Amino acid sequence: MDRLSDYDYSLPPGLIATAPPAEREAARLLVVHRRSQRWEHATIRDLPQFLRPGDCLVLNDTRVLPARLRGLREATGGKWEGLYLSSRKDGCWRLLSHSRGRLLDREFVDVTHASDPSHRLRLQLIEREADGVFVFRPESERSFLDLLDEFGTVPLPPYIGRDEPTAADRERYQTMFAREPGSVAAPTAGLHFTPELFARCADQGVQRATVTLHVGVGTFRPVNVENLADHHMHSEWCTVPEVTVRQIDATRSAGGRVVAVGTTTVRTLESAAREGSLRPWQGETNIFIRPPWTFRTIDALLTNFHLPKSTLLILISALAGRDLILAAYQAAIEARYRFFSYGDAMLIL
Repeated sequence: MDRLSDYDYSLPPGLIATAPPAEREAARLLVVHRRSQRWEHATIRDLPQFLRPGDCLVLNDTRVLPARLRGLREATGGKWEGLYLSSRKDGCWRLLSHSRGRLLDREFVDVTHASDPSHRLRLQLIEREADGVFVFRPESERSFLDLLDEFGTVPLPPYIGRDEPTAADRERYQTMFAREPGSVAAPTAGLHFTPELFARCADQGVQRATVTLHVGVGTFRPVNVENLADHHMHSEWCTVPEVTVRQIDATRSAGGRVVAVGTTTVRTLESAAREGSLRPWQGETNIFIRPPWTFRTIDALLTNFHLPKSTLLILISALAGRDLILAAYQAAIEARYRFFSYGDAMLIL
């Protein structure tokens, strides 16, 4: 299963969820049982009944930045768009950049305020990195968080099909437990959780723990090689705190299951266990989980439905087997599940 074409499927466009459901807990849930090679239909509200006392939910507490920027080129007056990725130690910003015509070295762009076009932030192009990343210097001493809050908007995935985020997007394209700002895309499996759902899980004897992975540019980059061994993931910053390691160790010792919420949580935990056992860790990871893979840290996974030929589809296939996953996806298509970021969910047990 080393070919990208092995992880393809046909999705009717009408099944792509372009808006969040009316309520976070309104999503459907396809429960996939690996041992029996079967699946059943449920809802997110039913999640606690599939968990056991002593299980531990592990969630990614990253917070989505208002990372999408729009403005004008000073040299030509042409439109410009950027996607903030990260800041360097020297205060410069790493961005994806799109404009009509090639930006000139040292050129300025004026980022416009969404509600007041006369209010602008100047950025100067100072460097081009590999893989289409541009380095800009902002003409401001304010923090990147303050500037993004003022000039940025929610960076919705392109398949959502909206240029401008709505008020619903600004609320719903963020988990209710988001804490650490740094992502350009939401860890979407976590979008389904509410305080009430957490409370019902806790009543069932289920604990929860957190890790952080800031979702980066790799989310927007397709796999463009047929041989998966030739694909290189972009690095993303993540951390596993000591308290989470202790919780997971205690869960395992007591016979409970570690249930990862989202593929970003899986990648974070597996990165921290590369030496063989889970330990507190933080740093950049470019881990690419694909079959065959021996999972060291998780027993189950809650995840949304992923794009064809994506690294995320490959990851869940490493956990449950490609044939079972593709068969379950076909069942979801036939049952008219909603796909991708705002869509329904799958629980792999």
